[in-house]
Amino acid sequence: MTHDERFRRLTARLSEWRPLWGCPPFQHPTPPWRSRCPGLAETLLALPEAEVARLQAAPFSASPLDAWLPVAELARLVELPSLAGAAEALPEAWGEQVGGRKWRQLQAFLPQVEVAPGEGLVEWCAGKGHLARALARLHDTEVTALEWDPALCADGEALAERQGARVTLRVQDVMAADAARWLDGQTRVAALHACGDLHRRLLELVAATGSALTLAPCCYQRTADDRYRPLSRLGAELAEAHGLALSRDDLALAVQETVTAPRGVQRHRERAGAWRLGFDRLQREVRGVDAYLPVPSLAYGRMPATFEGFCRWAAEQKGIDLPTGLDWAGLEAAGRRRQREVARLELVRHLFRRPLEVWLALDRLCFLEEAGHAVELGTFCARALTPRNLVLRARRR
Repeated sequence: MTHDERFRRLTARLSEWRPLWGCPPFQHPTPPWRSRCPGLAETLLALPEAEVARLQAAPFSASPLDAWLPVAELARLVELPSLAGAAEALPEAWGEQVGGRKWRQLQAFLPQVEVAPGEGLVEWCAGKGHLARALARLHDTEVTALEWDPALCADGEALAERQGARVTLRVQDVMAADAARWLDGQTRVAALHACGDLHRRLLELVAATGSALTLAPCCYQRTADDRYRPLSRLGAELAEAHGLALSRDDLALAVQETVTAPRGVQRHRERAGAWRLGFDRLQREVRGVDAYLPVPSLAYGRMPATFEGFCRWAAEQKGIDLPTGLDWAGLEAAGRRRQREVARLELVRHLFRRPLEVWLALDRLCFLEEAGHAVELGTFCARALTPRNLVLRARRR
């Protein structure tokens, strides 16, 4: 299957099934798509916990949704080649100050950065330059690392000096006009999990300067635009023809999948989700308005100690006066029951996460091809290491 064909078919399927995947179930007591797919909601709500967990991890495998949705076709459309190379066993000392999982991701990404003779190396949005240091030592070459935070640059310079890596960290806002000065036709730029507008800016500069590129994109929703603007001409044409308009919330769906977190973090997320759903029921009753009301997020560790405390905080944020004598235990239990329902109904959206992510990657691929680059798209590691395992490799033809 060609990239263009995959892009066209994904556009058609995403547009056709938008009423289902574009509808977060926590916002609606009854799924708006229930009449379109009779029996689907009932089938999902009857699933046991073990089956829900299995489908969350493997949405295309033996899915009960295939009686209503194009599960097999979507599975084929997201099948991409593995570009994973033979990862070299690097000295553990090279991973100083790098988290264990991040260090394994970095090692898996390194073989994707193929350096041609005489080609300069640049790391984009480098942080402390962990990738840059590994590349410099692996290829015995100089690497320029771009990072906007002076403190991170200073820390990275100290690490590079201590490790004997030929890395120079430059304080650079990559969104600024002068960021283009680091790229030219004799440069390869590497970026591991660069977010949203940061990697979009990189793609635009690569297209303009002819630089080679190795990019693992991430967090498409971190953008200044309210609506997604396709980069490629083909993407814009297909989106317009099929009426596929994507909001920030839609883009966030593409990167919702995460690998298993520590049990303590999982329990915190589950409790926070149940409390939010319990408050959602409460605010609908108090306001007399049967509509979802978004509540600000709270950083880990800042969540109130009790459900009542959370509801009072959330009500204050939204200017709601709570009545006295509320059944807090009953409301909390209702939130947990609702959480169980939402987890099952959310399986519909899970089926479209990877198709949407691949669609966004194909838009980037087509943009670079239209600019004269030869481009490969595939995976650089197993999803167990990171679900954000797509990689684009490009070089000017």
